[in-house]
Amino acid sequence: MQLFKLKTTVHSFDHFGEFAKDFELGANDLVITQSFLYEPFMKALNLPCVFIMQEKYGMGEPSDEMMNAMLHDLKGKEYNRVIAIGGGTVIDISKLFVLKDLENVVDAFERKLPLIKSKELIILPTTCGTGSEVTNISIAEIKSKHTKMGLADDAIVADHAVLIPELIAGLPMRFFAASAIDALIHAVEAYVSPKSNEYTRMFSKEAIVMIMNVFSAIAARGADERLKYLREMAVASNMAGVAFGNAGVGAVHALSYPLGGNYHVPHGESNYQFFTEVFKKYFAKNPKGLIQEVNGILADSMGCPVRDVYEELDNLLGALMEKKPLRAYGMKEEEVRGFAENVLVTQQRLLQNNYVPLSVDEIEEIYRNLY
Repeated sequence: MQLFKLKTTVHSFDHFGEFAKDFELGANDLVITQSFLYEPFMKALNLPCVFIMQEKYGMGEPSDEMMNAMLHDLKGKEYNRVIAIGGGTVIDISKLFVLKDLENVVDAFERKLPLIKSKELIILPTTCGTGSEVTNISIAEIKSKHTKMGLADDAIVADHAVLIPELIAGLPMRFFAASAIDALIHAVEAYVSPKSNEYTRMFSKEAIVMIMNVFSAIAARGADERLKYLREMAVASNMAGVAFGNAGVGAVHALSYPLGGNYHVPHGESNYQFFTEVFKKYFAKNPKGLIQEVNGILADSMGCPVRDVYEELDNLLGALMEKKPLRAYGMKEEEVRGFAENVLVTQQRLLQNNYVPLSVDEIEEIYRNLY
């Protein structure tokens, strides 16, 4: 039984220019990024790379239409390395672009073509949440199916992950909070996964403690406090990625996908809505075991009794980002049952990582409680 794997080499630099020099960026590199990152960090370096600005192809979460349009524009371009510099959208897109003979990304998500890696992949995350720089997972909205699909395969894992704190510094508080809460969810879901073990829980626990300490500092002293902890958050997010890359994430992510796919709610914000409600359901069904351990870690981080952990966690996260009822995003009450059924049918890849199994009625109850 495989316990642990990390196929990605992790690097750290203080400044982007140091990375560009060390990795010898050149004409055979495809850089997928966004203009607001290109202008301050790359433009002055006059790099001879092939650049593509993701926002030209649409805003928000990655979709098959967005990715296919980018593939079309890259026809005839020669490159040996794909360098992703951005948040979750840029990273998820870039992972697909290393595949051989890719013309329609839906074929990859549905595994209708052999998944063969033909280019080196280097990822520089610019949020503190995805952890995707060390996972073999890419997520995209498949417009025709009105849901998100995930592809998990070692063909799309990064060869190198590069942590550069200055790339996170310009992240507005709202996006910082959403991505950082997402990193916490990665670590907590991975901790209670049936696939977790001593190795993955070591990474989960360290990530949880680091993130919770930063959250407490921000809640006590204000949003600007986050700027003191950029490196810590980059490392903690990366550790959470290592944990969930091996142990997986479960129902929090699974339940969030229909909300994100149908109402275009950003990934981290969507996950946040379901976090404590899913764990309350887990705890009600089986209060012993790994959930007891992770609740203890969270309670210790907040200095509260374990019995108050979910209430205090909601209070702490609420100080960073407002939690909204699902109807505030446009979800209709008559959709609740359909969402629950859709999750059970389409998200088994994630639901197999649940702390305890959830029935369609229990999933529906979670949606109704949050509606």
